[in-house]
Amino acid sequence: MAAAGDGPWLDEAAGRLVRPFTVSNGRTRPSVALDLLSQVTATGATPLGHLGPEHTQALALCRTPVPVAEIAAHLRLPAAVTKVLLADLLDCGALTTKPPAFPHHPTDRALLEAVLDGLRRQL
Repeated sequence: MAAAGDGPWLDEAAGRLVRPFTVSNGRTRPSVALDLLSQVTATGATPLGHLGPEHTQALALCRTPVPVAEIAAHLRLPAAVTKVLLADLLDCGALTTKPPAFPHHPTDRALLEAVLDGLRRQL
C-alpha cells in the first residue's frame, strides 16, 4: 500500500518500487556542480520537454530557496540522484542556484566547539 502523496513509487512494506538510478536514467553525475547546502529556487519558467514525477516534485519544493540536501530528504532519494534531477531543472531554466554562504570559516575553532557542545548535549 502506497503512503499518502507518494503515488506508486513507494510501498510501506517493500519500500521504493523504482530503483533510484532509473529516476535519473542511469546518470550518476549532474551537469552542474551542486553542493548539498546549495540553495535552489524555482524561476517560474515552464520547463520544456518531458519531466518525470520526481522532477515535478522537486520543482514544487523549490518555491522558496531550499538546500539540495532537504530536497533529497523530501524526495527520499540519494543526494547524487537528486543532484542529477536538479541539474536537469537548472539546465532548462526552471531553477536557479546560489552557493552556500558560510558565516564562518569552516575550520573556525569557536564554531567547531559550539557544534561539539551541541552534540554532547544531545547524548
